[in-house]
Amino acid sequence: MKNGVRSTLVLALLAVAARPVLAQNSLPPTAKSVRGHFTALNKRLLDMAEDFPGDKYDFRLKPEMRTFGAVIVHVASGNIYAAKAGRSENVNWDELDPQDYKTKAAVVALLKKSIADADATLKALPDDSFVKTVEPWIGVMEHSAEHYGLLVAYYRANGLVPPASRPKK
Repeated sequence: MKNGVRSTLVLALLAVAARPVLAQNSLPPTAKSVRGHFTALNKRLLDMAEDFPGDKYDFRLKPEMRTFGAVIVHVASGNIYAAKAGRSENVNWDELDPQDYKTKAAVVALLKKSIADADATLKALPDDSFVKTVEPWIGVMEHSAEHYGLLVAYYRANGLVPPASRPKK
């Protein structure tokens, strides 16, 4: 066997052998990644909303800042926007009034509904739609993640440990 043919054969065998390893290390498709991150972030936010003491929902770090409950309502507003924009509705960011959600139960119910609606929209989108754009999803996730960090500070200021930071049992 000539060296050129042998080299080609060795390279072909290496390529075939390496294929499963390379496939395992490939990134997930964009649609799967966006859906997964959106779901995971909203789960962490919902865990916080359900866990934070109801008698502290009016807590704010500084007088000019939103209360804990108002931050959750604001995040829900983003999810509602994402769901409508994801369905190609002509929509602006319509900020919900936190005064319309007076109890922890009302705020948690709003967040759950906004998450369910946004998740349903995300799941209904064909995977190839993410080739054109990942908006509004990436923008809303960035926004929600910023507020997640703020809510961690609300927890810490109250001597509490956020659910995601607690030791796993």
